[in-house]
Amino acid sequence: MSIQIRPAAIAGLKVREFEMLIDGRWTGGQGGIIERVAPGHGVTVSRYQAATELDANRAIAAARTAFDTGPWPRMTGAERSNTLLRVADLIAANAEELAWFDAVEAGKPIAQVRGELGGAVDIWRYAAALARDLHGESYNTLGDGTLGVVLREAIGVVSIITPWNFPFLIVSQKLPFALAAGCTAVVKPSELSSGSTLLLGRLLIEAGIPAGVVNIITGTGAAVGSLMTSHRDVDMVSFTGSTGVGKLTMRNASETLKKVSLELGGKNPQIVFADANLEEFADAAVFGAFFNAGECCNAGSRLILHRSIAEEAIARIATLSAKVRVGDPLNDETQVGAIITPMHFDKVTNHVAAAEAAGAGIAFGGGGLDLGMGQFMAPTIVSGVTPDMAIAREEVFGPVLSVLTFDTLDEAVHIANDVDYGLSAGVWSAAMDNCLGVGRRVRAGTVWMNTFMDGASELPFGGYKQSGLGRELGRHAVEDYTETKTLNMHIGARSTWWVQR
Repeated sequence: MSIQIRPAAIAGLKVREFEMLIDGRWTGGQGGIIERVAPGHGVTVSRYQAATELDANRAIAAARTAFDTGPWPRMTGAERSNTLLRVADLIAANAEELAWFDAVEAGKPIAQVRGELGGAVDIWRYAAALARDLHGESYNTLGDGTLGVVLREAIGVVSIITPWNFPFLIVSQKLPFALAAGCTAVVKPSELSSGSTLLLGRLLIEAGIPAGVVNIITGTGAAVGSLMTSHRDVDMVSFTGSTGVGKLTMRNASETLKKVSLELGGKNPQIVFADANLEEFADAAVFGAFFNAGECCNAGSRLILHRSIAEEAIARIATLSAKVRVGDPLNDETQVGAIITPMHFDKVTNHVAAAEAAGAGIAFGGGGLDLGMGQFMAPTIVSGVTPDMAIAREEVFGPVLSVLTFDTLDEAVHIANDVDYGLSAGVWSAAMDNCLGVGRRVRAGTVWMNTFMDGASELPFGGYKQSGLGRELGRHAVEDYTETKTLNMHIGARSTWWVQR
């Protein structure tokens, strides 16, 4: 089901002009201007400064000074916590403006983005609580003359690089935890969807974040990403994006042995046994595959169905897919919005065409939708997929669901694990033995059982294998932005090493 674009929704729109935030001041860049054309409406909505290495150097220097000599790392946990709570309140108060930018710049359904903003507010509040709970350890069991104290200290300057598909949510999975630990940061959002992150900069200033603590630069990864990930004054890199760029980030960071946190790609399976509740599963399968137009590292893009129920399951999923509302990102009823760029649209449709040429079938959808403007794709189900096909192994990052079959639990687990990724997985069965058997054996950072893509601020998120390094969220998230320091204290007279004779 398609929802037509309403040109009136953006008629007379004034293009928003943005500057970068460096050392507490809004400033221009050295690399010219980037124009963002809304993928769902085909009109320019934003103009950003294109940062150069000179601009990145300025931002890194500001963050370095703010960390080395500024007040933020030296505040009490309670003071930082209260500031983060003010940020959370301001995000909630400005949620509609933030949601509008993510909807028009990234082509996301605005109702979905409102939900993401609610999740982001919760994350900021959770990080604020952790700021007060960050602590070390003490050891008074080392002998009468020794006391050991283990400190958790902020790691320093953090480069935070975020992708285009969840602009505000992903910066909120990183920045508040770095700030809670006492770090300073240089943030670079994607040049395709920078608006909401720059608006966040305004809210950070209003909340009282000191100058230089958070610097936001805009531009391409090619222009500034290498410096942000290799500069000697950067202590840690937190990156979310493709596995290929993640590997490049790791190589750059290795020059100075920085700490690296990577949240990368996924090819996430849902294993469905014959005793599964197919009605509930079908709804979760459609949601997992087509949420955010499939432009989601966590998408449930592979179905691994027990052969005995495969035909029925595909029929149910196809029936529900026909009801999915694709179209105008600014329409409250839309469930699937626009594909991010024409180039990415071609990449996704080429994957489908290659699978069909390799012998797979198209059970539903398969191509683009003409809604008058923008680039949209129908929810697509590719059946008859075999584990060796590219569409079963590579991240398509579009509204495309690949369907494979299995006969035994061992076979299902082998198919699930036989890819380079290990971000998340799902398993559907009335038998807990099946759920736990798969849950224990599938190599993925998250395994959902009889549900898919649920989440909470308290639950860690990250992947195995080439899906990344480290975890975001959860009670240890602030600790990820710290170094551990041991203080070994001697009490009383020390015995000499040189023995007098």
